[in-house]
Amino acid sequence: MAFTVGDVVAEREIHLTRESLVRYAGASGDFNPIHYRDDVAAAVGLPGVLAHGMLTMGIASSVVVSALGDAAAITEYGVRFTKPVVVDPEAGADVRVVATVGAVDEAGARIDLKVTFGDTTVLGKAQLRVAI
Repeated sequence: MAFTVGDVVAEREIHLTRESLVRYAGASGDFNPIHYRDDVAAAVGLPGVLAHGMLTMGIASSVVVSALGDAAAITEYGVRFTKPVVVDPEAGADVRVVATVGAVDEAGARIDLKVTFGDTTVLGKAQLRVAI
C-alpha cells in the first residue's frame, strides 16, 4: 500500500452494546463493575457504564489492520485516554474511527487516528507506525 500524507486509510463506525462490554470483560479478564453495573458507575460519580479504554483502543487499531490486511505491519501504537465512552443500556454507543496518513518516511508511515464518540474525541494522540 502506498501512503501519501493526508490520505484517509480507513474509516468506520463501530456500535457497542452492553453485551459487547460483557464479552470484552470475559476475553480480557477486566471485570471492573463500572463496565457493566449502572449503580456502581453512579456511586463513583461516572455518567454511566463505560466501555473499557483498552476496548476502545483495540477497536481503533482494528480499523487500520482491516485496511492493511496485515497486523504485523504495525510496529508501534500509542494513545492517550481523554474521555470515556458511555454505553447506554438501550441505545449502546457508536464509536467513529478515521485513520489518516500523518507522515511518511523511508521506514514507513505514521497513521493518525481520530476516535470519537458523538462530538467528543475519546482517544488523544492516537497514532500507529506502519512499516512499508
